[in-house]
Amino acid sequence: MPIAGREIPISNQDKVLFPQAGLTKGDLADHMHNVAEVMLPHLRDRPLTLRRYPDGIDADGFVQKQASEHFPEWLDTVRVPLREGGTQRAVLAASEAALTYLANQAVIELHIWPSTTADLDRPDLLVIDIDPPDGSAAIGEIRSVARRLRDLFGELGLLAYLQATGGRGFHVVAPLDRSEGFDAVRELAAAIADTLAADDPNRLTTEFRKERRGDRIFLDVNRNGYGQTFIAPYSVRARPGASCAVPLDWGELAGAWPTGWDMRRVHRRLAQKTDPWQRLHDKRLACSPTEAARRLAEMRG
Repeated sequence: MPIAGREIPISNQDKVLFPQAGLTKGDLADHMHNVAEVMLPHLRDRPLTLRRYPDGIDADGFVQKQASEHFPEWLDTVRVPLREGGTQRAVLAASEAALTYLANQAVIELHIWPSTTADLDRPDLLVIDIDPPDGSAAIGEIRSVARRLRDLFGELGLLAYLQATGGRGFHVVAPLDRSEGFDAVRELAAAIADTLAADDPNRLTTEFRKERRGDRIFLDVNRNGYGQTFIAPYSVRARPGASCAVPLDWGELAGAWPTGWDMRRVHRRLAQKTDPWQRLHDKRLACSPTEAARRLAEMRG
């Protein structure tokens, strides 16, 4: 597959990665080709965590945060300081060639940092993950929680963006101005989640321990930490139907399901619709976490 002057051969492209859907490594590489234009802006300068499944999703995969010494020199990486000391070299995806190469390494899922190499310590995204319990939350209820988060974000001066995760729930994301570090941003995210949960304690929780959540929907703010990640827009998920993470317009939420878009539906979608997150990284839209925290404190009295 010749890309930007590089030829990336897909080895064993008929290798089945998604047995239930009959999708192969070649299909995954085709997906990367089809989404590269809209996906790459969301990956730019963000360290990646890779989820690789060399023997397909029915076999054990593994998480890779450190770039392999076997990766080619042209694949961009960044030296990331570790909180416990030392550093590790993380992969960056700056080109379609990089995406194709990663697909050839059976990287099914790409997870991104909420900060960039411009300042790894100061996030430019705030992320709240709406995580319903297994099988017991109605889709209408999950959508309602997303709308309530959107409305609260708006009251705080945050711009709310929506993503179907390709997994169990939705992400609500806001662009930030990088004026605060991770601790302040995580505190803000936690305060937002706590405020929503306090208004509906029977259905919502911020309880980290799963056994204490019962059948409540978990508002997960743990993506807002140094070195934490969330699923990249347009990434495939390691799930039987090869569902994808897909940015949505809020007007689409009424008919949206977290797993509603597989590779083929995503490709058809992109042929008809621009990326709803295409302005997410416009610095003129970035919000101040300090101002949002001040407004929330006023609201809570």
